[in-house]
Formats: sequence, C-alpha cells, structure tokens
Amino acid sequence: MIRSIWTTLLAVASASSLSAGERSVWVNVMDFGATGSKFETTAVAAAGSKQVTVAKVGDFQVGQGVMVSRCNVRYTHGSLWGPKKDYARSEPLKDAVQMRGYDGTAGSWVVYVLDVGPGKRAFRWTDDLGRTWHPDTSITGQWQTLGGNTEVRFGQRDWESGYVVVISARDQLMTTIEKIEGNVLTLKDAANRSVKDAVVRHCDDAAIQAAVDRAVKEKRNVYFPIGHYRLAHGIAVQDAAAVTLEGQSAVDTLLDISDGEGSCFALRGGDEVTLRNFRLVGHMGFDRRDQAGAMSTRGAGGVWGFYFKLCNALNVSGTERVLVENCHASRMSCECFYSAGPGRWKGSEPKKYTKALTFLRCSVTDAARNAFNNNDFAENTSVLYCRIVDVGGCSWEGASRFVRFIGNYVRNGGTVAMGNIGSREASLEELGSGQHIIADNVFESCVPYGGCAVRAAVGATQVIIRNNLFVNFASSAVEVLGTADERHLPAGISTITGNIFDMTNVGGKQVHPRAAVKVSATATIVADNQIYVRGGPDPLVRGIVVGEPAVNVNVHDNLIRHCGAGLLTERVGAVVGEVIDGVTFRCRPGGTLMERRQSHRYRGWNLAWLTGTHPKSLSVIEGFDPETFRFTLHKAHDMKPGDRFEVFPPAANWNIHDNTIAGCLRPVVLDSYGSETSLFHGNLIVRGEATGVKTAVEVRGRFNLTDNHFSGFDEKGCPALTHYADPYGRVSKNVYRDNDFDRCTEPISAGQAER
Repeated sequence: MIRSIWTTLLAVASASSLSAGERSVWVNVMDFGATGSKFETTAVAAAGSKQVTVAKVGDFQVGQGVMVSRCNVRYTHGSLWGPKKDYARSEPLKDAVQMRGYDGTAGSWVVYVLDVGPGKRAFRWTDDLGRTWHPDTSITGQWQTLGGNTEVRFGQRDWESGYVVVISARDQLMTTIEKIEGNVLTLKDAANRSVKDAVVRHCDDAAIQAAVDRAVKEKRNVYFPIGHYRLAHGIAVQDAAAVTLEGQSAVDTLLDISDGEGSCFALRGGDEVTLRNFRLVGHMGFDRRDQAGAMSTRGAGGVWGFYFKLCNALNVSGTERVLVENCHASRMSCECFYSAGPGRWKGSEPKKYTKALTFLRCSVTDAARNAFNNNDFAENTSVLYCRIVDVGGCSWEGASRFVRFIGNYVRNGGTVAMGNIGSREASLEELGSGQHIIADNVFESCVPYGGCAVRAAVGATQVIIRNNLFVNFASSAVEVLGTADERHLPAGISTITGNIFDMTNVGGKQVHPRAAVKVSATATIVADNQIYVRGGPDPLVRGIVVGEPAVNVNVHDNLIRHCGAGLLTERVGAVVGEVIDGVTFRCRPGGTLMERRQSHRYRGWNLAWLTGTHPKSLSVIEGFDPETFRFTLHKAHDMKPGDRFEVFPPAANWNIHDNTIAGCLRPVVLDSYGSETSLFHGNLIVRGEATGVKTAVEVRGRFNLTDNHFSGFDEKGCPALTHYADPYGRVSKNVYRDNDFDRCTEPISAGQAER
C-alpha cells in the first residue's frame, strides 16, 4: 500500500510542485539545474572566443550545462596495446605516437587505430573501428598522413614487436552558460575552431550529479521528472547507505548518453541502491556490433572496439544490494547492465561486495554488445522477466555465483554464457563457481554472437537449464562443455530438463549445422526434452550430442523428431605440444583436456594415438597434473609435438534410455569409444516419414544395446542396426540383447571399418 501511494505521488509530481513533506524524502534533479530538455539549435562559433551566436535561445538559461559540437578539437584516450606476445596489455600513449591536424571533417568522434604487425616497421590504419583497413605504410618517424588533414608521427620504440595504437579525436565542447545577451551565449570555455554550423544542446550530467551527491549525503532519494536528460559523462552513486533513483516514467524519463562516454549510472560501494523507471540510450546499436566487438589486429591481442567508444546503462562495483526495475536500455556499445567488483575469493570474504543484484522487468534492445554481464564473483544475481532483442553480444555473461535467469524473452540475442572464468584458482573448486538456474525463458530465432543460446563452460558448475522454449531456432540451443585449457576449468554437474526445442529454420536462409543439446561435461542429466523440426527432417539439425571426455551422463525420456541426426555420441581429440620425456608431455596450448584437481585426472584412461610414429596404437595414462598440465603415460611412447590423439575412460557410465527418436535421417550414431558401462536401452527408434535412411543405429564403439524397439526400417539397404569397426579396425565386444525389430527388412548388419 505504501509503495502504491508513493508511485501515485511521483506520477503526478512536477519539477516545481513537490510538497514540503515530499521534498524531505525526494531530491528533485530539476532543483539542481537539470533541464530534461531536448531543445537544440545551431550556432556560429569563433576560435579563441567564449561567445557563440545561436539561431534561437529557446529555453537556455545561465548556469546550465551545454555541449557544443564541431568547435573544440581534442584528442582523448591515447593508448598503446601490446607488444603482440602479451594479451590485452595497454598503457598510456604518452609520446610513443603524436597526432595533429584533425579538423572534424571525418566526423565529430573518430577513433584512429594504427596496427603495427610484428616483424616489420609498417602500419595499417582504420578510422571505422576495423570495418575497413588502409594498406600498410612504412613507419618513417616523420609526420605521415592518415586521411584529410590528420597526421601521425611515430616515436622511437621496438615497433617490430607488434603494437596497436589508439587515439580518439573529438570536436565537442562541454561547458556551461555564464551569460545570455540576445542570441549570444557567453560560455565558461572558449572554442578552438571556427564553425558556422555548430549545434548547441543541453547537458544535464553535472546538475544530476549534484542532486545525487546531495541525496546520498542526506540519505534521501532522487526523483527525475519526465524529460530528455543529455549526458556527457555518467552519474556516480558513491557509497550510498540506501538510495532510490526513480524516473517519473519508464517511457518518457530518458537519459541520453549518445554524445557522451561512460555509464549512465555507476554504483560504487555502498549498501543499497534502487534504480527504477528509466529509459537509457547510447550511441552504438545492433548494426554496429562488429565495430564494438573484438578487433582483428596484428599487433596486439584482446583489443575490443567498445573500449574506445564506451557507453553502458549501469556499472556496479561492490554495492551490496541493487535493484534495477523497469529500466530499458538501447544502443549501448559495451555490456549494457554490468557488474565487476570484489567477491569471495581465495578463502577470504571482502568487507564489501555485491550480495544481491536483481534486474526486474527491464529490457535491452538494439545494442552492440552484451545485455547483462556480471564479470566478478558477486552472488545472487537475478535477471527476471526481462526482454532482450537484437543484442550483438551475450544476452547474459556471468562468472558470478548463484545466478537466476528466469522468465525472460530473447530474440536475436547472443549466448546466455555461464562461466567464462579465466582462472584455475584452487578456491574455485572449494566454493564452486558459475552456479546458474536458466528457467522458464523463451528464445526465438537465432544467435548473432556466441554460437548457441545457452552455454555452460570454463568453470560453470551446478547448472540447471529447465522448462525453456526455443522457437523457430536457427542456431544451436544448449551446450554444456567439459573441455578446458590452461586458463580455465571445465564445466560440470548440470541438468537439462523439460525444454522444448523447435529447431525449424523459418528464415529460408542457409544456416550452419546446429544442435539442440550438446554436452561433454561430467555429471550431466539430459531428460524429458522435446526436440523437433516442423515438416521434413532438416539435415543440418542434430538433436542430442554427447561427447567424451564426459563421464557419468544420463540421457533419458527425450522425444526427438525430424532431425538430420537424432542422438549422437562423439570423441574428443587433442595434440601433443611439448614432450618432456618418453612418458611425459603437455598438450598444445589451447588444448581441451585440462581437468580439475578434484577429478579422475585421467588416471587409467586410454589414449589412442591417431598420428605419429606409432599411429593406431594405445597407451594408458598414469595421471594428469592440473598444476603443471603434464600427462604421464604408464609406459614410454615415441611421441613428438604435433601428434594427435584421443582419450577415453575405462568406464564412461553413460546411461541412454527410454528416448523416442522418430523421422530422423540418422536416428542414432554411437561414434565414441564407449565402455562396458555405456548403456543404450529401452529406446524407441522409428523411421516414420524420413526417406533415404541408411541405418537406424550406427555403433562405432563399445556399447550395450538392450530392450530397444526398432520400427519401420524397411527401405532397401537400410539395416536397423549397423555395427562398425572402430578407427583401429577392431570390432568391439558389444552386447545386443532383447531388441525388437518391427517391420525392419534387415535387423543387424556389419559396416565397413572406415567411417
């Protein structure tokens, strides 16, 4: 009831009509000089003068902040990335490269990227964040022209090591009005460029910041009447004990940072902050997702375009409790709603960190990068009943713990990415990491970034993916991956249940092969899902894919229809990187077999050599050291860097049972090494309306097939069950017992050794 009363009061309040009692609780940003005005006008400015002559004075007043375009040339954010051998290392540019001559003709905000490839003193450059690159030019140490009148000069440095240089050039003046005489505005700061077509707009961030600072100090809340608030910089909420920032209308209370940089709201420390009823707009939409993404540079790794034209709706660092309700963001260049701060780590608990972060009934649309992102080890992040449409990065990316992504609608959004933890720190195995519940969501259309709609990988554990709808889905849907490398731990312990996957491609365009469910993580259950394609089978769709090195996998009671392949199992491969001695080696960097400390560590696993001195031979792994990443074999083997191999366990513990697979071109393909504990039983495999099916079940490893029912495989040359030799030409000693073959011309056949 109290909440309802305050909502009504705020809805009818205006900038000047708040009662004395209301003012004691709410700070009104307009009382501090914020205008909320969209008014803008053209102006004439002269270099060296603080006066500009405007076409119309409009609602400008003395003391207000303004932004004046085209009249103030300046260079910002000069940075040096590299050398090439280092990932994402940058430092201030200082005198490494100088720039001059920018005159605004190339645009009011241009980011110049100079890319120096390793091994040569030459650079290429781009002024559109990597969409187009100008040809290589030798570094002379003299002034060299980029485009228009802009020139650069390289200083002394080991440029042959590979570097990336970034310099932003802008022509906007941020200042305040000191005097108004007729149509002449006297500004606090002078222009440095003469123009006849400058544009003068309101700039409200300084006024809003003053209001917020007062509210935090006096433990009051902040009220934003309906208006269009332009920001050159974001608003900081520092160490608030408890504050609510609320707009009068989530439609008409707009914070516009399209000409600015930073976060519309930046929360730093404090106990509790609530944001409610805002619309927030930036400057890079879905159509510019390539420019905001990872740049393909020769001279350095880890360079992303949004670093240099950065805007987002919210940035949280260490605030304990945050509620963001009914806030709607678009055209943000980087993570739209973002958190990155301290968390429980290495056995210690910080004095202050985010313990509850909730997004309720929010939306992210037409954005270049991620919608929601928690990039720390905060706890209890919830994204609830939100809308995500046309997002060029992840819909959600989270390394945090105890996350709920529930009841959301996603269309043309990137992956819901769980894990992405760039560490193998031991405490991650003690506290766990990346725990998520992904439930009751709707995913429609396709994934423009990340390859699949929902993925648990690199460190995510204890994951539940349940009761989601995938509608007309033209991308892969769910992946839970047990692969890892020297920077990441594998995912594991997951349940995928109760989902409906409509994998029908209604767009008419050719798409990549896609899977409804793909798992290679240990301790995974895939149960009670429906997977189908409307109409005839789509050869590009795979229903459920189970891959080694997963152990302890249960796949049951799924209904799979009209897929190119219904249920498949796969092998996992790796490459020798460094040979220590005859029994010890490391995988090539970027390998896939780096298990956790608390795991089987591949003890007693089989290693099948695919190439090398003795291809098609087997070794037994003595163990794996998760600290040094060294594999030790039971017996010496003549190996060298580049040798490829596959590994498989002595007991996989795969239980695939009571699934219905109908109308698929390749209904079941058991193409993994398997083991005595790899069971395929109680399944119903039906040809249905599919034509040209070569066999119902392909067996290419060690599996026990019992109590299965095969129906309708009566086409000529279509055996119900085909047993192939493995890659070594060996036929496994499988058990086939109590299987029923209904209307099958040829129940069992032996296939060729080669796949």
